[in-house]
Amino acid sequence: MFKNYDTIILGGGAAGLFCAARAGHRGKRVLVLERAAKVGKKILISGGGRCNFTNVNAGPANYLSSNPHFAKSALARYSPKDFIELVDSYGIAHHEKTLGQLFCDGPAQQIVDLLLAECAKGNVEIRCEEDIEKVSHSDQAFTVITQNGTYSAPALVIATGGPSIPKMGATGFAYDLARQFGLKVVEPRPALVPLTLGGEQVLFREISGVSAPVVATANKASFAEAALFTHRGLSGPAILQVSSYWKPGDAVSINFLPDHSEGWLLEAKRLKPRATLRSVFREVLSDRLADILADKIALSTELGNAPDAKLREAEARLSRWIFQPNGSEGFAKAEVTIGGISTAELSSKTMESQKIPGLYAIGEAVDVTGWLGGYNFQWAWASAVAAADAL
Repeated sequence: MFKNYDTIILGGGAAGLFCAARAGHRGKRVLVLERAAKVGKKILISGGGRCNFTNVNAGPANYLSSNPHFAKSALARYSPKDFIELVDSYGIAHHEKTLGQLFCDGPAQQIVDLLLAECAKGNVEIRCEEDIEKVSHSDQAFTVITQNGTYSAPALVIATGGPSIPKMGATGFAYDLARQFGLKVVEPRPALVPLTLGGEQVLFREISGVSAPVVATANKASFAEAALFTHRGLSGPAILQVSSYWKPGDAVSINFLPDHSEGWLLEAKRLKPRATLRSVFREVLSDRLADILADKIALSTELGNAPDAKLREAEARLSRWIFQPNGSEGFAKAEVTIGGISTAELSSKTMESQKIPGLYAIGEAVDVTGWLGGYNFQWAWASAVAAADAL
């Protein structure tokens, strides 16, 4: 089988489907090739199955890239408000959870159905279970060969994502293809990923399942959300956020009591001189966390007998507790990938390759990575629109 199209899109995820729909609405003959049996598999597991489809606060400052200015154009031209209006037009009920994060009230399948409906309006052809055997470019046309046929088009969009969550079928295919065409790739690494602890800090695994609202910091990036202790180390939203800024060898500091002002332990000493550090900690932290922190600080005397300097030291340690992760849980548990096809290779307005006309890259395949909380979906929508409107 041999068929011609105006555009071939590799990848049936959020970015690929949205780009296909938008291009189809513009009258383009579009083919989407997806390796899995169904499209939108990562959409379905996102947001705990409720799909955190955007963030009302999404802006360039919420993204990491070797070029922090690259995302500005696309994000400005397709905003969270634009996608929310589309969601509303389909009658999909949604709510804001925290920090601008928007979730479906119902299952994430609603977003996949929306994308498929938009593709249907644009007469987009979607073919699943297509293993790509070869991609080539000659005579201003791209040819894609799969086990089922040969497809050709003057435009090719790479929307196959990054290698995070390989059990969902994720691979580094986008990078291999980019390199084939001479495009540079920023070394990919796991992002929004739990961190692991070793050495003396293994002790904290004993409180696996305990979480607390904290401020976590890595490389000057700080996030005020929950941290969770696991049987392998540290997780929870605050840790996932700073993991994007963390690199092997770096420390992570945690402020366990961000709402407490300096001198609170000295005030506790004045009000409750017979109290112990453990009992005071238990008033403001969960018992298991309070106990392990008190044991590590090892100030066993009653507060009334403790030198003020020692109490100040305890306060300072609680507000900047240093953890030295020995690694992360890798791409297997990473929600997204940092790195990818270099933005230096692409137009920020169209996502088109500077070197090869007709070749585009969008979504997670590109070296643009959002914070936790709907930001990566917004990049998928915005980069998809940028490419689709240029096709």
